[in-house]
Amino acid sequence: MRIEHMLSLRADARRPVRILVVGAGGTGSAITMGLPYLDQALRVWGRFAGLEALLMDADTVSETNCIRQPFSVSDIGLSKATVLVNRINLFWGTNWKAEPRNFDERTFERIQDTSIDFLIGCVDSRAARSVIARSLVKSNNRTAYWLDLGNNSASGQFVLGQPWNARNRRSAERLRTVNELYPEIADVKAGEDPLPSCSAVEALERQEPFINQTLAASALTMLARLLRYGKIEHHGGFFNAATGKVTALPVDPGLWRKTRLRNRKMQAKLPTR
Repeated sequence: MRIEHMLSLRADARRPVRILVVGAGGTGSAITMGLPYLDQALRVWGRFAGLEALLMDADTVSETNCIRQPFSVSDIGLSKATVLVNRINLFWGTNWKAEPRNFDERTFERIQDTSIDFLIGCVDSRAARSVIARSLVKSNNRTAYWLDLGNNSASGQFVLGQPWNARNRRSAERLRTVNELYPEIADVKAGEDPLPSCSAVEALERQEPFINQTLAASALTMLARLLRYGKIEHHGGFFNAATGKVTALPVDPGLWRKTRLRNRKMQAKLPTR
């Protein structure tokens, strides 16, 4: 039996969907550059008054970034977030914001906003995911959804969840977040993956081209269907570049329970550090 998740936001053509994108690297830049198309579609559908977006990242553009990310040599040394948002605002006539600093547990206090509709996390470390996860479950936080995207050299995943906070109460139907289903993804004790590549050749050896764009397009397609039709049957997916397969993560409380149990058993077998 197919189970559907119903959009928790009330469709209102007078208000925009409010989005915070964390990370402007390979996946974050692909997501950000795709958001204007979702903005335009929402306006045409009359479901919402487009998007209101804020992009956060403290990183600056390096020469290597120009290989797999939408930056040019003229951007080197500039803030990634600022470059992308300025480019979008100039081309699309939007008024989106950029904040050239990292997300931390005081971010919501600093931007004076605890009621984001979608936080889209495009970070590449367990530590960064852990900070996001902790921030979203604070007693005063009212973020509706957390969409997490991540990848390695030839595969990746995207998972949409509803953080258990002041806005999303405990229930069997609440979409489980990525760290609830796969705790190791935000476990700082597990260590981190290798540091970013320092040369163009190494960058392409460590990660194949188009992984970021494929994940971003799949995730944005899912968001578009949720916002247009008010419901979805899957809340994530897994992409494997070697096989070309995309496996959907269905909305299924029974599967969520099995996944968490399996992960707990796997963690219990791992040697302690």
